Amino acid sequence: MTKGFLSYTLAQGNNLIDPNPMFDFDGLKPGDHWCLCVFRWEQARNDCMAPPVILESTHVSTLQMIPLEILKCYDSSTS
Repeated sequence: MTKGFLSYTLAQGNNLIDPNPMFDFDGLKPGDHWCLCVFRWEQARNDCMAPPVILESTHVSTLQMIPLEILKCYDSSTS
């Protein structure tokens, strides 16, 4: 996670920053890893706010929506 993405998704109505004890959720901070649905990631990418991806942890079905060449540009192992 990046600070920019966490702020972005909060503005979209999805608070991933604050803890939510009801769901045993500690909240996220920059540098944490978190699984995102492909639709939210693509929305963030279109708004220039997509966080890095771990290609080895990305499900192959993601390629049905996002070309590998694009994902490679966001690969955390190359940053």
